[in-house]
Amino acid sequence: MATKTRRSISDKALLRKLTQKKKKKDDKSKNNRFLISINVFGSAGPIRFVVDEDDNAAGVIQTTLKIYAREGRLPVLGSDINCFVIYPVNAGFDALKPWEAIGSRGVRNFLLCKNQSKPNMTEARSQVADRKGRGWRTWLQNSLTLKILSH
Repeated sequence: MATKTRRSISDKALLRKLTQKKKKKDDKSKNNRFLISINVFGSAGPIRFVVDEDDNAAGVIQTTLKIYAREGRLPVLGSDINCFVIYPVNAGFDALKPWEAIGSRGVRNFLLCKNQSKPNMTEARSQVADRKGRGWRTWLQNSLTLKILSH
């Protein structure tokens, strides 16, 4: 004698909400969240916030720059994420690529630095051309000229 129990509309809605919450909990458990600490080169102290393990480095740099500007820290950095590189503190000397996941190295401490701009070949050639007048002969001629003029 199987009896069917009739559920009221409120019971069905409650059951539906519970199953949705359970699904959301399962989805959240897949993404590991952790606290990271980012030291900005030249700034007073670290910036700390929570990220997902799968967040990419470019998003973390953008969040760091927003928090840095909101707090009014010095020196003023700007907001262009392409001008910055993020290094894991204890995991080698290689910077994270912008598309690389923040949790890929297993580190929670990072250093944010400005990109080092590489000089063009034309700039290097112009610097070499400027150095021609800086040899020891030029120095000797200038020093003798000053002594002769001063006496």
